[in-house]
Amino acid sequence: MTLLLIGFLGGLLTGVSPCILPVLPVVLLGGVSPDEVTDAARSRARPFLVVAGLTFSFAVFTLFGTLVLSLLHLPAGLIRWLGLIVLVLLGLSMIVPPLERLLERPFSLIPQRQVRSDRGAFVFGLALGAVFVPCAGPVLAAITVAGATGRIGAGTLALTLAFAVGTAIPLLFFALSGQQLSTRLRAFRVRQRAVRVVSGGVMIALAVALTFNIADAVQRYIPNYTQSLANSLEKGASPSTGDAGGSLLACQTAAYYGGGEGLADCGRAPEFTGISQWFNTPDDRPLTLAQLKGKVVLVDFWAYSCINCQRELPHVEAWAKDYGSDGFVVVGVHTPEYSFERVPSNVEAGARRLGLTFPIAIDDSYGTWNAYANQSWPASYLIDATGKIRHVSVGEGDYGQQESNIRQLLTAAHPGMKLPPATKVADTTPRDPQQSPETYLGSERQQYYGGGGSYATGTHGYAFPSSLKPDSYGLAGTWTVGDESITSGPGAGIRLSYHASEVYLDVGGTGTLTVTNGGRTRTIAVAGAPDIYTIASASSPRDGTVTIQLSSGLQAYSFTFG
Repeated sequence: MTLLLIGFLGGLLTGVSPCILPVLPVVLLGGVSPDEVTDAARSRARPFLVVAGLTFSFAVFTLFGTLVLSLLHLPAGLIRWLGLIVLVLLGLSMIVPPLERLLERPFSLIPQRQVRSDRGAFVFGLALGAVFVPCAGPVLAAITVAGATGRIGAGTLALTLAFAVGTAIPLLFFALSGQQLSTRLRAFRVRQRAVRVVSGGVMIALAVALTFNIADAVQRYIPNYTQSLANSLEKGASPSTGDAGGSLLACQTAAYYGGGEGLADCGRAPEFTGISQWFNTPDDRPLTLAQLKGKVVLVDFWAYSCINCQRELPHVEAWAKDYGSDGFVVVGVHTPEYSFERVPSNVEAGARRLGLTFPIAIDDSYGTWNAYANQSWPASYLIDATGKIRHVSVGEGDYGQQESNIRQLLTAAHPGMKLPPATKVADTTPRDPQQSPETYLGSERQQYYGGGGSYATGTHGYAFPSSLKPDSYGLAGTWTVGDESITSGPGAGIRLSYHASEVYLDVGGTGTLTVTNGGRTRTIAVAGAPDIYTIASASSPRDGTVTIQLSSGLQAYSFTFG
């Protein structure tokens, strides 16, 4: 019931959030039947068909789309492009009747099922759902990650179904409102041909806006009046979508809420699953929890270019070294966030730069991530000598409590053991609530672009905007925009407005960054696989603007802050 409530409320917020505004005109007009005067029953059904098609395709594509495309080795954006093509064709068919008859012809071959004009309503909804990308955030993100990683259980299906129903309610209201306007206003009744042309034009305009990411401006410049309510669902949605046992789920929920600091019984620890490679073990042989029984084990999920992980890992490394001779083992499970983090040599190089000596498992298939129903980087699971998970930690900070838990379990496993003094590693967890959010630069996840020009996949020219809003960035010169990153060309530059003590850029390739900040300019050499580089640093959080000129051929992935 909790999953259903979370999903339903998340969908309801999506249906009234700013991200619905670009598609609202199409939903309103989509509910208008061109033949409403001649067939009232068919007209009444049309809004329901539109919304049914939209919510059905959105739910299915969100949950299974990435998984199916990955299995078939098809481009990640194929479903979206097919949806855009269908939207354009449907829009043109409303303007050009011969084209409509041509599109209907294949369906007329089905015996006794001659297609009539409103039958396209469900197809229209299917196409709209394929390109409809809500910005509700936490609930949708949980569903998307579950679908992308193949971790689809009963809980995820329930969450998706409830989310779809919640989204459908406000959309149906808008579609029915459009129909009510069409039946009450004389202009709709006597100018059906004009209504069809306008509807088709709006549909094509939406497809163009989505193709060139023009609709993103709505999400950037209109305040998200539902965000605070949506964020309140995050702690309920994130840990609830996995297939973990009840006790582990309870510990994860406590960790997300900031509670559960002491030891608890979180159930039997899952075995390492789907690990493709090990290193930092004898002869790089695999480890199993069965082999480690009798030892206290910390399973730590991380990714090498994650700044939050980089601030956490020195503590984990110190524990591994100081308590290693006392029966304590750390296993770092590296689960990738970006595609370049799937390359084992990149992971090994990143581990060397961070000075990690504990065993590391490459979890490119998300097998162990799924087994633990994990949701975050970093996250750690403390396992006692009998193989039970006794504590879950999510995110940075609270290292003193984690170390205290480790010491308690070691003492319980080896009564009378004299442990070394507690480690002394500086806690660099950011505490400023106003700190700028992580800023992705690839087209799939960018939210904070504040410049002009197209941000669609491809090569474009840019110019810095005259001003930047807080926590936004602009581009200059030539850039090639990809799904995960942007690649610099001639004259490429990034200007970022931020609030933080530290600014980091995740960038790869071979070349230089020329950074201008506070009137000072310096050059940073970049070489090798993508990693994070410090762009700006101050003793305390502050507002700032930094300009970075990149030599050609560098791939920039994201800004993170500290």
